[in-house]
Amino acid sequence: MNLYRQAAALLALAGIAMSQPVLAAPAVATPVTAQTPSTPFVDDPARVAVEQFLLRQAGGLPGKVSVQVGTPSGGRAPECVDPQPFLPPGAAPYGRVNVGLRCGGDRPWTRYMQARVSVLTDYYVAARAMGPGETITAADLEVRQGDLAMLPRAVVTDPSQVDGAVSANRIAAGSPMRTDLVRKPIAVKSGQTVNVTVEGDSFQLSSEGKVLTDAATGNMVQVRLRNGQVVSGLVRSGDTVVLQQ
Repeated sequence: MNLYRQAAALLALAGIAMSQPVLAAPAVATPVTAQTPSTPFVDDPARVAVEQFLLRQAGGLPGKVSVQVGTPSGGRAPECVDPQPFLPPGAAPYGRVNVGLRCGGDRPWTRYMQARVSVLTDYYVAARAMGPGETITAADLEVRQGDLAMLPRAVVTDPSQVDGAVSANRIAAGSPMRTDLVRKPIAVKSGQTVNVTVEGDSFQLSSEGKVLTDAATGNMVQVRLRNGQVVSGLVRSGDTVVLQQ
């Protein structure tokens, strides 16, 4: 009788049962599932091309520009070789835009991607109510800040755009100032006598004439000369018209 049996016999006499040794359960391997990247289109050359294209297009806009290019729906689109972005005719380079991509390769094709271009900029509102014909100065404007895409197309972003202009319509206090709500002040009036000049590389000739219609500085106007001839010229100031050669 070995030692185990001897110990079992002694414990049995004492009324104590001896348990069989418990074996550890074998380890079970848990399979690991591979994760799909959350942004599988980050390195898509088409999206990179669209983003850079829109940043260039918006480079001349006033304010801070940011671009978000949408992710194609329905899975990954076919590869666009040598993408050449373009905007449809008449499309503005800010707000929600639909950008075309000409794709090269053996079988050239065209695709479209949606994007949003935000332009955070200063713009100006009317500091007071103004009636038609009132001259506008910098004191009549108050600055605000907003996204250019959410503002009227003709909104004023620089006071010099309307400084000295005249309101063409009623403008409510607090409303965005727009260049289509103002006009240049009248510089010459119908019947007014003005100096009429012709300028060349090495000469300048002057005469006098009467203006036939009201006109603002920088606008074209017709003038009747002393000999009765009617000519067209550019209003340079309140008393000078320069003939166009």
